[in-house]
This record gives sequence, C-alpha cells and structure tokens, in this order.
Amino acid sequence: MDQKILSLAAEKTADKLQEFLQTLREDDLTNLLQNQAVKGKVAGALLRAIFKGSPCCEEAGALRRRKIYTYCIQLVESGDLQKEIASEIIGLLMLEAHHFPGPLLVELANEFISAVREGSLVNGKSLELLPIILTALATKKENLAYGKGVLSGEECKKQLINILCSGRWDQQYVIQLTSMFKDVPLTAEEVEFVVEKALSMFSKMNLQEIPPLVYQLLVLSSKGSRKSVLEGIIAFFSALDKQHNEEQTGDELLDVVTVPSGELRHVEGTIILHIVFAIKLDYELGRELLKHLKAGQQGDSNNNLSPFSIALLLSVTRIQRFQDQVLDLLKTSVVKSFKDLQLLQGSKFLQNLVPHRSYVSTMILEVVKNSVHSWDHVTQGLVELGFILMDSYGPKKVLDGKTIETSPSLSRMPNQHACKLGANILLETFKIHEMIRQEILEQVLNRVVTRASSPISHFLDLLSNIVMYAPLVLQSCSSKVTEAFDYLSFLPLQTVQRLLKAVQPLLKVSMSMRDSLILVLRKAMFANQLDARKSAVAGFLLLLKNFKVLGSLSSSQCSQSLSFSQGFYDVLRRNSQLANSIMQTLLSQLKQFYEPKPDLLPPLKLEACILTQGDKISLQEPLDYLLCCIQHCLAWYKNTVIPLQQGEEEEEEEEAFYQALDDILESITNRMIKSELEDFELDKSADFSQSTSIGIKNNICASLVMGVCEVLIEYNFSISNFSKNKFEDILSLFMCYKKLSDILNEKAGKAKTKMANKTNDSLLSMKFVSSLLTVLFRDSIQSHQESLSVLRSSSEFMRYAVNIALQKVQQLKETGHVSGPDGQNPDKIFQNLCDITRVLLWRYTSIPTSVEELGKKEKGKSISLLCLEGLQKIFSAVQQFYQPKIQQFLRALDVTDKEGEEREDADVSVTQRTAFQIRQFQRSLLNLLSSQEEDFNSKEALLLVTVLTSLSKLLEPSSPQFVQMLSWTSKICKENSREDALFCKSLMNLLFSLHVLYKSPVILLRDLSQDIHGHLGDIDQDVEVEKTNHFAIVNLRTAAPTICLLVLSQAEKVLEEVDWLITKLKGQVSQETVSEEASSQTTLPNQPVEKAIVMQLGTLLTFFHELVQTALPSGSCVDTLLKDLCKMYTTLTALVRYYLQVCQSSGGIPKNMEKLVKLSGSHLTPVCYSFISYVQNKSKSLNYTGEKKEKPATVATAMARVLRETKPIPNLIFAIEQYEKFLIHLSKRSKVNLMQHMKLSTSRDFKIKGNILDMVLREDGEDENEEGTASEHGEQNKEPAKKKRKK
Repeated sequence: MDQKILSLAAEKTADKLQEFLQTLREDDLTNLLQNQAVKGKVAGALLRAIFKGSPCCEEAGALRRRKIYTYCIQLVESGDLQKEIASEIIGLLMLEAHHFPGPLLVELANEFISAVREGSLVNGKSLELLPIILTALATKKENLAYGKGVLSGEECKKQLINILCSGRWDQQYVIQLTSMFKDVPLTAEEVEFVVEKALSMFSKMNLQEIPPLVYQLLVLSSKGSRKSVLEGIIAFFSALDKQHNEEQTGDELLDVVTVPSGELRHVEGTIILHIVFAIKLDYELGRELLKHLKAGQQGDSNNNLSPFSIALLLSVTRIQRFQDQVLDLLKTSVVKSFKDLQLLQGSKFLQNLVPHRSYVSTMILEVVKNSVHSWDHVTQGLVELGFILMDSYGPKKVLDGKTIETSPSLSRMPNQHACKLGANILLETFKIHEMIRQEILEQVLNRVVTRASSPISHFLDLLSNIVMYAPLVLQSCSSKVTEAFDYLSFLPLQTVQRLLKAVQPLLKVSMSMRDSLILVLRKAMFANQLDARKSAVAGFLLLLKNFKVLGSLSSSQCSQSLSFSQGFYDVLRRNSQLANSIMQTLLSQLKQFYEPKPDLLPPLKLEACILTQGDKISLQEPLDYLLCCIQHCLAWYKNTVIPLQQGEEEEEEEEAFYQALDDILESITNRMIKSELEDFELDKSADFSQSTSIGIKNNICASLVMGVCEVLIEYNFSISNFSKNKFEDILSLFMCYKKLSDILNEKAGKAKTKMANKTNDSLLSMKFVSSLLTVLFRDSIQSHQESLSVLRSSSEFMRYAVNIALQKVQQLKETGHVSGPDGQNPDKIFQNLCDITRVLLWRYTSIPTSVEELGKKEKGKSISLLCLEGLQKIFSAVQQFYQPKIQQFLRALDVTDKEGEEREDADVSVTQRTAFQIRQFQRSLLNLLSSQEEDFNSKEALLLVTVLTSLSKLLEPSSPQFVQMLSWTSKICKENSREDALFCKSLMNLLFSLHVLYKSPVILLRDLSQDIHGHLGDIDQDVEVEKTNHFAIVNLRTAAPTICLLVLSQAEKVLEEVDWLITKLKGQVSQETVSEEASSQTTLPNQPVEKAIVMQLGTLLTFFHELVQTALPSGSCVDTLLKDLCKMYTTLTALVRYYLQVCQSSGGIPKNMEKLVKLSGSHLTPVCYSFISYVQNKSKSLNYTGEKKEKPATVATAMARVLRETKPIPNLIFAIEQYEKFLIHLSKRSKVNLMQHMKLSTSRDFKIKGNILDMVLREDGEDENEEGTASEHGEQNKEPAKKKRKK
C-alpha cells in the first residue's frame, strides 16, 4: 500500500492519489504511517504523499490532513521514533501548517494548549509546531468562529495566548514554552502575558533551571516588556537573597537550608552574565535597567537596590556606554543612603515612623563578599567604585593649607562615611581577588605620588591596611613600591613618613626593596631641597627603629633639621643596641654649643645656632630640641638599662659617659638660673620686630632660651625626688621663661601683630605634664608637702602647667597626635589624657571659680576656669579619637581608689557613668545661675554648657538618665533669664539637641514663638500682645536675633524631615501597581506617616503664625523668616501634590488634611501678606539715614540693605501662589472645595513709571538731611507697651 501511495504521489497530477486515499480508512493510513515511522523507513516521503493527496480546498482532504497532522504530533510525542525520523516529521508538519484553513488551525492550537494545561505532553518535542500554528493563524484575514463569537485570526491568536498563559505549565516545559514565543509575532500586550507567566514560574523551578529561562526571557524582551523582565528577575533574586540571609543569621538552627550559598551565588553570577550579554546586544535593555533603578530611588535610596541589583550594575560597568552612568548612580545612592541615616539618627520623630533597614553600604560590602564565587565580572566595577568614592569624598583642603584629621570610622558626616566605604571595598576586594591586587596597589601608589599637594591620608591608611594584610603576597608587586621610592624626595615630609611606615612590613620581608630605599635615602640626604633632606632623615630613622644596624652613626648631617633630635628617642627604645652610638652623637653635637668653663654665663652659645646669609637669618641648630632629646634618652637609660646592669664591672665606662651628660645638664641648669636676660642680650630694650634682621635673630634666640628652660624644668623634675632645692631651681627656670614670654607678648601687643598667639609648641612631654599636674593638685603624701609648697606658692607656675596641658589637648584635636615622646602612640596619649582629666576634674570641682577669683590678684583666667576649658577640650577629643574607649575613660575618672570594686564597676554602663559626671557640672552651672546678673561669669557658663553638650552625646536616648537631662535643661531654660547672647544660644542648642532625640520639637517651637512675639510686640502697633512666659531665657535682649534665628533653624530641620517623608511617600506611590487591589493594600501602611506629616505641619503653621506677626528687627531675622516661610509653602505644596497622586485610588483626602488647608488659609497666608507690607514699609523708613556729607555711601548701603531684605519676597509670593494653584487642582480631583478657606490674592500686575520713581527718590534724598541717625534705632529701643495676646 505504501508503495502505491508513493508511486501515485510521483505522478504530475494528484487526482489519482486523492481518489486512492479516499478509498482508505483513517486507521489504515495511521497504521501504515506508524509502521513506516517506527521502522525508520520512508515515513517522510509517505507523509509528503498523504499531504499532497489531501488538499485543503476539499473538505474531505482538509479533514484527512487535520487527522494525520494530529496523529503525527501524537507519534512524535510518544517517544517511540528515532530522533532523525521525529525531526523529519516535525519539519514536514511545520511546512504544512500554513496550508490549513483558519478553523482547523484554531482546533490544532487548542489541542496543544489542552495538552500543556493538562500536562499530557511526554517529551515536548511537538511544541516546536505551536509557534508555527499561531503565526499561521495570525496571517488569516477572514473571520473565524471562536467560542460564541467571531474573531479575526490575529484576535484568535491573542485569545489563545491568553488562555495558554493563564493555565498551568508543567515545570519541565517552562523553558521550552518561553523559548517558543520568540518565533511568534506578538503585540506588546501579548509579550506582557508571556513574561508575567514565565516570571511567576521562577519560584516553582529548581535553581539550576532559572538561568536558561532568564536567557529565553531576555531574548523575548527584544519584542517588548523589557522593564517587566528586569523588574521580575531583580525582585525574585533580591527576595531570595533576603530569605537566604535570614536563614543564615536566624536564631534557630534550621534543619534544611533552602539553597546552599555557593549554588545560589553561582546561579546569580550566571544570570548577571546573561543580562550583561543581552544589554551588549540591546542597549535599550541597559537604558531600561538604569531607568528602573533610578526611578526606585526617588523616594528611598534602598528601593530596588539589593546585593543582586548592585552586582548587576557593577557588571554593567564593563560596557563603556553605561560605565559613567552606573558609577554615578551608585555613588549618589551611597551618599544619599548615608544622608538618610544621618537624618534618621538625629530625629526620634523619624525613627518612630521609618523602620530600620539595611543600607546601600552594607549591600555593597555583601557584594564584595559574594564575589568570591567566581564573580570576576564584578571585581573591576568594585575597584572603580571604591576609588571613585575615595576620590570624591576624601578629606578636602581647608583654608590654611592643613587638613583636619579626624577618625573617619567615628565621623558622622556622610562624605567621610562614603570615603571609608570606598576604602573598605578596595581592601576587601584586595583580600579576595588575587588577580586585581596589583592594579589596586598601583592605583593607590599613583595617588600617593601624584597628589602630594592634596590630602591623601585616606590612601595612606588603605595602603597600610593592604600591606599589613599580605606583605608576602605583595612581594610580587615590589617593583611598583620601588618605583614610588624614586619620588620620595619630591613628596612632603608627612607623606614620606606615613608612606614608609605603611610599607614597613614589606621592608622586613624584601631585602631588595630595603636596599632600593637606602640608595634613594642616601641620595636625598645630600639634596639641595631641605624637604628632601628631612625626608631622608625620616627614612633613616624608620630603618634604625626597625632594623639592627651595626657601626656608628655619622653626625655630619645632624644639624640639618629637627628630625634626628625628635626621632632618636624612638630609635633608642626600639633598637637599644644603638644606645651608645646615639648618645655619643648627641653629646658631640651638644659640645659644639656648650660652654665648658663653669663660670661663664650664659652656658650655651646661642650665636652658633643661628645662620646668617646676607639679610636672611635662620635657625641652624634647634638646640632646645637637641637638649630635649638628650634629656629623654638619658631618662630612658636610667630607668631601663642601669637596673639591668647592676654588678657588671665592664659597664663602668658607659656609666661614666652618661654621668658626664648628667653633669653637663646640671651645669647648664645652675648657670641658666644665674643668667640674666641681659646675658642673652634679650632684655626689654632689645628689638623683637619681625621686620629687622636683629629682631628676627632676637626672636629666634628668645625661642631657644624658652625651649631650653622648659627642657631643664622637665629634667630637674625627673631627678628631683621631691627635693626642695630642685623645685626651687624649677621655679627659677620658670621665672626666666616667664620674663621672656611676657616681653614677647608685650612687644607683639604693641606691634599689633598676632605673634602672641603664635607660641611655639611646648617642649614638655605629655607624660611630664600629667605627672606635674598630679603632684601639684593631688599629691597628699606628708613628706612631699614642704618641697611642693615651693611650686604651689606660684599660681603663675600652676596656671602655666594647666595651660600646657590645654596646648597638648588642642594639638591632639587638630592633628590626632601630640609632640614629644610617645606623641604618636595612641594608647600612651589616652593614658595621659585620663590622668590629666582626673586632676583637672578634681581641681575644678574642689575649688570653684567664684572662690578662687575672690582672692585673685593676677590678670588672666583663673586656674579653675582653665581646668574647665581643658575638660571641655578633652571630652571633645576623646569622643573624636577614642570612641571605643569611652567606657575605660569614664571609669578612669572615678576618683575612688578602691581596687576591689573594679569588677563590680565593669557592669556599670557608659550612660550611668556619664550621668554621674553630668551631675557635677549641673551643680556648678546652678551655682553660677544663682548669682546676680552683674556677677554672672558668662565664660564659665558657656564652657559648662559646652561640656554638658559633649557629655550628653554619650547618654543612651532611651535611658531615664537622658530624659532626666532633657527635663533639667528645659527647667533651666524656663526658670532662668540671662541677657548673655552666647550663653543663651549654647543652652538653647543643648535643649534642642536633646529634644529631637526624645520627640519632635514642634510644640517647643510654638511656645518659644509665642514668647518672642510677646517680648518684641506686634507688626501692627495698635495691637497689644499678651506676654506669655513659657521660657524665662527669652527676654528682650535674647529674643532677637539669638533665639529667633535658633528656632527658625530648628523649624528648617523639621521642614527638611517632613519633606524627606513626603518624597519617600511619593516614591512608594510611583512604585505601586495601577490595579485598585494593589493600591488598597499599599495605602494603609502610609496612614500613620501621612497623619504625622499633617500634625507636624499644623503645629509649625501656628509657630509661623506667631513669628510672622512679630515686630522683628531688620536684618537676619526678617531675611531668614521670609526664606523659611517660602520653604513652608513649598513643603505644603509637595504634600498637596502627593494627595493629587493618591486621592483617586484612596477615595478622597483625609479630614485632617482639609483642616490643615483651612488653617493655612486663615492663620498663615493673610498674615504673610501683612508681614510683607511691614518689611517693605520698614525698609523704606530706614532707607536713608546719616548726614549730608555721607550721602553717597549711605544711600548705597541703605539701597543694598533694602535689596537684600526684600529679595526673598518675590520667592515667597510665588511659593504661596504655587500652593494655591495645586490646591485648585486637588479641589477638582477630590471633589472637595479647598479654596473656600483661601482669601483671593491681590493682583500684583504692575508697570514701573520712571518719572514718578525719580520724583520719589528725590523727595527721599531731601528728607534725609532733616533726619538724624538716631531715628534708625529709636523704634527698636522703645519700651514695649503693656500688651494683650491677640484673640
């Protein structure tokens, strides 16, 4: 039979074939076809022949063709056929599909869809036909009966796709079904159906099956729905990441982890590569990705950003077209995230409304951690982002050329956090990815070398951390470090010191690097530039400190700088084998300037220390620093070496050598005490001006003598053993120092220069200052009292000791370290700080300033006040540099000496310890406030408030101690009236800083505004305002500008917070789906936020209602109030625009919003216009004052003031009109007449008439001659009349 069919098919016409086929039963044909196909014989040729003999133009032929077609599909699906035969049959069926009439195509498609929905497919091979059938159907123009209606082929196709996508898909055919649609012409709506279906299948599939599905979706996205595809993929993996993290960090141990970490990361990595590849082929997909992630950030920097989406973005940076955009987006997101965090940390109001969540910085570091799973495509982006953050947000230069060094990890500034994040990204990437290490190191070194004039401390810190992590690994990159050494002589000294310190671990493991450095340093030692020689000295000192060096040191270059003198002590302690060599070098250097004859005065040759080259005079040898170094080295030797050498005879020579140094210092001391200032040619008659060479020379000599006196004071104290004679010597040395200091200050004062403030750093070590203060104020040992009374008898010496302590702490605040031994050692500095603080605290609390000042005869600050100033600086410095050690610091301040209680003390919290210290300062402030106004010590009060402000930052805001502190501060403000503006400002700042961490300050602002209004009176002079007295601190002197500007500043912050919340809400609304169901679910959580916003703005409105009616003096108050009113209206407009977005879905606007609009119409807008008129009239009345001869200047000044004060007025009017414009829109949309509460604005269209303007200006000029200058202030100084509060 089969042969007959084939032979008939070979004929030119198909008539006989058709007749023969009609004689056969269907079963015969199907059986024949099955036999041939299974045997693998001529199934293809037979099928072609059957189709040829079954033309679609005849009904019987079409039906036969349809049945054979269906049977072939079943045959292919059965899996009984060989692969080649099945493929041949499928190929033939594909070719024949277009010949079918429309109704039969619909039937075929329905059969396929039923098979998919019912899950009856066996191997899914036949699914290749479905896109051909659907495509063929779409080409049919005639109307087809479908269901109960009639549809075109295109509409039928749409209906079929809809049915297919709304049904169940078997997991194993999802990829095939999705892939199938790329061959079907689809409308945008149909693509959306398919994409939604495929995305919904993600959660039902095995993780390993998702990457091929994503690939098919990305191919399909070229037809449309790019946004949906990207959103779906990102949302799914973000949720999976979140779930995975919760499982990893869960409190309970889970028996089954849903996905192993490694597997998840590998799958994510593959998907990211698929997306990046797709973007390379379709840039529109990349634009859609950026658009989607940017849109999500409008309200909240964390929307749409997750570790997965960040990793994806970083991978996209490999595509040059998107690189800058992506890095800019990430950079902005990081800073916005830190700004949000800063805003949240500073406001309890926001903390209550916004739940805590992870931040972009955490996510980026998570990406770094995840990138260990072969995410090589992410690493380059991470490195670029790290450097961009460090370059953009690193420390900036300040005006005097210095950078304020702070500890970035403790800083609360967003920019510094961003810079620190950049460093962390680079460090962690360096640790994980070996292939990128050389590039990171190279880029860091390039920045260190090429940006010598900019602050690069953050790069040096990073370099130090990198080297410390893997010195051995970095040996392979040693050539890069060696190249950097070649530039040492061109770099600033501080950079050289920190660079060499950073690479020190490398020097220990690499001999060649060490040799290269020594060569560079030797060359630099003889360079022409002083900085290069200083760098060489710094380098050699580092080598001496860390490596054993044999032989002696040459002293030929010792005089070129201070560096050797300052560094030898550290070298000695770290490398004691060099002790003799160092001491001999120092001794031989000293002998050049020491006068050995015991009777000659003075004992030092100061002339030899000064270099004169023509008119230029400079210091050749820092003799004071040389002596300082000798003194410290000698003390170290006595304390460390001698105790170990007792009984060893061979060390006698060495001891004699050190004894010689002792004798020289003793001789210098005795002769310095005997010397008069005339012996140094430095008496009062000497010239100290900076303009003559003699004056410069005398200044240098005076500085040397004062330095030598300080060194000798410390030396004699160290050997004194509480000898009365030694203490008398110390006092005599101090008197010599004091005389010179007084002369310099007096001369500088007369010359009206700032020389007096430019005092040199004290040469006293911080350890000595700490010991000296302790014995002066706290030593109660009986045997010491007589000798100590010598020093205690001089209040000037005691004041000097406290002043030096202040100088050291100030130096620490500015630079992060102090001068002198151990000045770079944070632990030693901290220990000294604790000791100094304990003494200053005891001295201040034991002898109050008021008691001390009663018997005080000298000028200047009292010791108690200096102690308080020191405490204020120390509390600030400790929080800046020693945040992790706060607990230890506070424990050290506890004066109780019972060691047994230490274990119990360990449980006492920082808040409890802080509260104890706060109470002491509170008592002091209360005592001050109990005094009369004329006896009030405003300097001390200001310092006390600053100390309290500093300490209050250590209190936990949720603790009862914090609430106690807030209520105490509030009570002080309510009950005490002082006219000192600075004290008032600092106290109010303290109140606000505490209040915002407890609750929103809007009610506080309203009360203060009423007080200000009561004291300053109303803009309408006929209205009497009743005085309220919520806060006594508000009085006629402090109300404006001090408190007025403070409350306006706080109101700005509240408006900023509200604005931030509104932006966040708008962002959420724009993210929501349009469907009513989604809207109804998502609007409910926003109700508390909306309510809080309306409450805040309502109370602020009453605050502005008071201030805008207050007769404020011209100047900053008026200017700031106008600007803040403008911000108020802008925020109100933003809220109205938010309700315009949501009112359709939420069904109108809330009642409290209506009340707010009503309040703005009745209580704010009308009085704003009155205030504008008041400002303009006041400006006009104060326009011209002064006498005739000053006319041009006065007119110019007055005009400038008028322009400045009236400049914000047009902005305010525009803001009011914008608010009313959007209210009209909201009224229409919400069907609520919101404008009934608004008084229509006056028309402000106008035309300038030049002739009238000239005439008015001339009249004003004539009036000026008749008015005195007093008129300007007359109104301000007038006594306010008795007032009644306006109803």
